[in-house]
Amino acid sequence: MSDPNEDFDEGLDDEFEDEIGGEGNRIVGARARAVVEYVTRQLADDPDAIDVELQDRRGEVTLLVHASPDDMGRLIGRRGRVIQALRQVTRAAGATEGVRATVDVAE
Repeated sequence: MSDPNEDFDEGLDDEFEDEIGGEGNRIVGARARAVVEYVTRQLADDPDAIDVELQDRRGEVTLLVHASPDDMGRLIGRRGRVIQALRQVTRAAGATEGVRATVDVAE
C-alpha cells in the first residue's frame, strides 16, 4: 500500500530546488511561499489567478495572497478558519528555515 502523503511530499520537494538565488544566497521564505502557493492553488476555482507576493522585513516574511474575488471567500473560510489553518502551516514551514512567516489575503 502506498503512502497518500508521498505525492504531496514529492511535489513540494521539486519546488525547493530554487531556494538558492543567482549569487548563491538563500531565498528567505522560499519554503513557506511554496507551501502557501500549493495550498491556495488547490483551494481556488481559478488557480492561475493566485499570486503570492513575498515581503521580507527584518527576518519576518509576510506572504500576501492575491486571488480572484470569487475565490476570496473560499480562501478565508467560514469564520476565518481556512486562513487561520493556512497561517499555522505557513508558520511551521517558515520555522523549518528559521524565519517568522505570516499570511495575509489582499482585497
